Amino acid sequence: MRLTLLGVGRLKDGPERILADDYIGRTLPLARQLGFRGVDEAEVASGGGLEAEGARLLTRIPEGAISLRLDEAGENITSTELARRLAAWRDDGQRDAVFLIGGAEGFSADVRRVVPKSIAFGAQTWPHRLVRAMLAEQVYRAMTILAGTPYHKA
Repeated sequence: MRLTLLGVGRLKDGPERILADDYIGRTLPLARQLGFRGVDEAEVASGGGLEAEGARLLTRIPEGAISLRLDEAGENITSTELARRLAAWRDDGQRDAVFLIGGAEGFSADVRRVVPKSIAFGAQTWPHRLVRAMLAEQVYRAMTILAGTPYHKA
């Protein structure tokens, strides 16, 4: 199964870019050992309004992919639960799982309709730049949980 972190807007050079790249780089070898095809990061242009951003996001979701929006009103799950879900999707033969990160205005109604499931990093609103780095870390953490490494200490 291929994992894709799909976000609105370009993550420019800076601390968030460094963090996201670091965690994705750490994740790749572990993910491949665990039977995942890879971890990709994809971006769509911001601007043009919520509907335009939403349309761009929807065109980047592979057919049949498991998709989750990151949304402050989403389901709060633990890192261990995220790892369990990723493993279950992989074991069920899912080809793709996509995590969507909205822009400054969130998600269009079309995106919410097509991708109704969402998860949250708590009830707070986080800047999309931080969410991308946090998501990369959580995917890495999930892989370490599945691999049984000591990174996750819960």
